[in-house]
Amino acid sequence: MTARRPLRTRLALAYAAGVYAAGFLVVVMVAVPLASVRSTETRDGAPAPTGTGAGVGLPRLLAGSAVALAVLVPVALVLGWFVAGRFLRPLRAITATAKVISAGDLHRRLDLGGPVDELTELGHTLDDLFARLQASFDAQRHFVANASHELRTPLAGLRTLLEVTLADPDADAATLRSACREALDLGGHQERLVQALLVLATGERGVTCRDGLDLAGTAENVLASRRAQAAEAGIEVTASLAPAAATGDPRLVESLVANLVDNAVRHNHAGGWVRVTTRTHGAEAALTVANSGPVVPGDQVERLFQTFQKGSPDRHGHGLGLAIVNAVAQAHHAALTTTARPEGGLCVTVRFTR
Repeated sequence: MTARRPLRTRLALAYAAGVYAAGFLVVVMVAVPLASVRSTETRDGAPAPTGTGAGVGLPRLLAGSAVALAVLVPVALVLGWFVAGRFLRPLRAITATAKVISAGDLHRRLDLGGPVDELTELGHTLDDLFARLQASFDAQRHFVANASHELRTPLAGLRTLLEVTLADPDADAATLRSACREALDLGGHQERLVQALLVLATGERGVTCRDGLDLAGTAENVLASRRAQAAEAGIEVTASLAPAAATGDPRLVESLVANLVDNAVRHNHAGGWVRVTTRTHGAEAALTVANSGPVVPGDQVERLFQTFQKGSPDRHGHGLGLAIVNAVAQAHHAALTTTARPEGGLCVTVRFTR
């Protein structure tokens, strides 16, 4: 096992070696020329009036240089230790705070002050990382709590239905058949919820494959499977689908379009409308889904894109449709813009970079 050597010690030795090498080089460059200095003479050999004598003797010069180099050793070590400590002070603060944060206190931050250098930039980067980790863990806890609640409700309803049916001594075939139909409905509700959770998890995981796709073709396929449902609800669906080439995961993009259309049809009213538009604008391929419906307060729009959030408690659905849209858009680095229409309903635009 390799012995542990503190970074400050290694830096101090490196700084001291640099200072000592510089001092040694200065002594060599100065002492060697001085050792050859002799008294100046005139042209006829007589000493000059301003002569300097016999010059500096080589033994004396070497002895002085040796003493200077010996004194320079502790000075260089002390100076290197001090400089290394000053440079490593932010790193020690980063290490200490990171240990506290890793122990469970994700709300702590480094908050390094002082001059801006590589270490303070590292501290700011770690602060951003800790903030994202905190948001991720908070979202995960919130998601698990909401998912548990949403799954528990249909399971409890199914259990109650079966217990009541079995406890009825006069239950006939018609009663049992009705109970089975209700159980199937509750099972379908759970199946759709689990499927929505899987799609949401896939969208939040990110895009693993990218293929070329046409938003117009994707929207046309989705609308073909939703027109009958919209017609039964008395909602008019219109489309203006211009070719809009994009790159991404076709299944996730189709899920995004389907959830936008389903949300527009579900949260609407009889005699309402839904408009789906695809277009190309510069380097972007855009999809827009607008619909009539109840008035949505402007300060509530952002909340609708969070998991298990509904416009009102009495609305149908799981509250995952727009959350899936948001996750898929983020996975594709697409710009998501939502506007609450003053007359009621929403207008959602997703812009993919081509």
